[in-house]
Amino acid sequence: MTRPHILILHGPNLNLLGRREPEHYGDMDLAAIDAMLRDLASELGVAVESFQSNHEGALIDRIHAAQEAGVGGIVINPAAFTHTSIALRDALLGVEIPFVEVHLSNVYRREAFRHRSYLADAAVGVIAGFGAESYALALRALTQYIQREG
Repeated sequence: MTRPHILILHGPNLNLLGRREPEHYGDMDLAAIDAMLRDLASELGVAVESFQSNHEGALIDRIHAAQEAGVGGIVINPAAFTHTSIALRDALLGVEIPFVEVHLSNVYRREAFRHRSYLADAAVGVIAGFGAESYALALRALTQYIQREG
């Protein structure tokens, strides 16, 4: 039996983690988050692949490619696209791959415009507010979901 493959998608400006607004996003950079997720994936018996882009179209193309590659689940931090991108929502719905929406900060303790997600109602779940641990929680939850729904 092959290990489930989970795609980790990081949206715009997340390449600046560790330097950008650490009071909201913490001091861990994206490379460290990806390394933490690879270690956790090994422990969970799943394969992970990470992709970051500041471009909406590149994220959409990667979601489309995930279907062709047989990806079993997606952990996505859409960042600012959470509140603006119907196209990202349509891509996720179009490939019919279960996904978990992740945010480092608690978006509901921030500006009102961050309270609306175009993805949340289509997601298996949403995890926010636990810093880098949000990604780990999402990977664990999505792995369990994939194994259960199989």
